[in-house]
Amino acid sequence: MHDSAADEVVLEAIADRHGRMVGNACSSGGEVTRRLARRMFWTASPVSHLGVVRASATTDSVRVVHSVRPSLGRSPMRMTARLSTLLATSVAGAGAVAVLAAPPATAAPAAAAGQPEHVSIINTAHRGAMGYAPENTLAAFRLGVEQRSDLIESDVQRTRDGVLVLMHDTTLSRTTDVEEVFPDRAPWRVADFTYEEIRHLDAGSWFSEEYAGEPVPTMAEMVEQIRPTRAGILMELKAPALYPGIEQQVADEFASYPGYVRSAVGSERLVVQSFDWESMARYHAIQPSVPVGLLGRPDEARLPELATWADQINPSFRTYDAAYVDAVHELGMEVHTYTVNRPADMHTVLDRGVDGVITNFPDVLEDVLSERREAAKAA
Repeated sequence: MHDSAADEVVLEAIADRHGRMVGNACSSGGEVTRRLARRMFWTASPVSHLGVVRASATTDSVRVVHSVRPSLGRSPMRMTARLSTLLATSVAGAGAVAVLAAPPATAAPAAAAGQPEHVSIINTAHRGAMGYAPENTLAAFRLGVEQRSDLIESDVQRTRDGVLVLMHDTTLSRTTDVEEVFPDRAPWRVADFTYEEIRHLDAGSWFSEEYAGEPVPTMAEMVEQIRPTRAGILMELKAPALYPGIEQQVADEFASYPGYVRSAVGSERLVVQSFDWESMARYHAIQPSVPVGLLGRPDEARLPELATWADQINPSFRTYDAAYVDAVHELGMEVHTYTVNRPADMHTVLDRGVDGVITNFPDVLEDVLSERREAAKAA
């Protein structure tokens, strides 16, 4: 599809025979087109509602050209508003002001008073279901899948010989027996050991004898384990400044599985995040189809600039309020908050309107979400 107007961007959301969404964009707008195409794919994938949205710098408008029946997933009203904001931000660079037409009558009804908007909350297992199994191990990832997590979060670093392994700390001491096996190698940094040395470490006994001998997994092993399941991956680049070029290496690892990136992004099952926002900007430049999340809480004044390339703002649950979530949403980004383990805190962040919750106890979060769904039905 190509529009003859050089300054016009056309985005199309089309439901395939499985009810999933595919996004297309066509324009001579260069980076604007690529950014919108990526965002459209990420934003509209689970929602069969947006149809075709047209943004024009000549008519100073954004309008819904066609829409189809909404399906389960994100709130159609929120998704339409988010896409409108994204279009407005991008098209405004060409001198246009974007306005969205009213959503079709089939849009989901507004939430009842006192209830958060009905959206599909992303349940993310923090380092796997680490409340029940040793963090960042295949056992913890497996349990996270069994507890119906939407995403399994992990932390990637690199060995001395260039292998991507999963470890939260930049040293191996806390979660392995490295000090016993290599007593003369202090401070036991991940980057100072080869993969052959690391793979023989015990990453389970510190948690319980039940997991004795559990190895430190590679990123490839995680992808191979998660890929056939319903769950997805939230990969944190841990201390990327220690590993020059790790952004390219992680992108290459995901891309090495034919069709995986497109399928996972299309079903909201792949995100890369970091506390190092410059690293995320580099990752976005390398693999722009994959959503990136920024860990921490940027000042609101920075949000408009970050929204031109980032997809998520992922703060600690103690650092923001509902107004901050609204500010992030108005710019087309999502909020996935960490690390929320108590049911009372889960209810608190859900009332703030977050899009996802990162927890050590995904089964507890699922119970809370089920409770809220039942309450919404009864309201």
